[in-house]
Amino acid sequence: MKKLCLSALLVLLALSGSARRTFAARPEDKTSPSYDMKGQSLVDLDDMHKKFVRLAEAIPADKFTWRPTDGVRSISEAFLHVAAMNFGMPAAIGASPAPGYQKEGYEKSTTDKAKIIEQLNQSFEYVHSYVEGMSNADFAKPEPTFGPQANAGDIIYIIVADDHEHLGQSVVYARVNGIVPPWTADAAKAKAEKEKKSQ
Repeated sequence: MKKLCLSALLVLLALSGSARRTFAARPEDKTSPSYDMKGQSLVDLDDMHKKFVRLAEAIPADKFTWRPTDGVRSISEAFLHVAAMNFGMPAAIGASPAPGYQKEGYEKSTTDKAKIIEQLNQSFEYVHSYVEGMSNADFAKPEPTFGPQANAGDIIYIIVADDHEHLGQSVVYARVNGIVPPWTADAAKAKAEKEKKSQ
């Protein structure tokens, strides 16, 4: 048995080395991206805009201070963190600063449901407007502050990815509090209606 395990390990190591040599021998891929990063970013941002606002509207005002445990963002702080990312990152790569946005203490600045929904709306409109005004050349503009090979498109990708992450977080927060995300409720209702018609 030991000999069999040793033989298997040696085969795997040999294959691993072969794979590394194969990958290393490949020429650098210099083709253009196969998708429109600007267009996809706008689609993602607009979808998340709708979902964040609908989720915030569905959560009762008295739940906005709820947090899963001490030291973790509350519902209101998670929403304001998203707005802060939308407001702050474009300005870091050349956008005019968002009117009235102050980074210091922003995430804890309010727990008022209406104000938070207003901030979500304004922040998504702000980042959408900035991305809409970018050209393909702007996406390729170097941003060495963020890394030796970073460009403006990378920063937009960071905004989109971070917003996606916190949408997931906010969905979990809502569900723990017994709130079904509105788009999930819509899908369940549409499915039930379809099944009813087919009977």
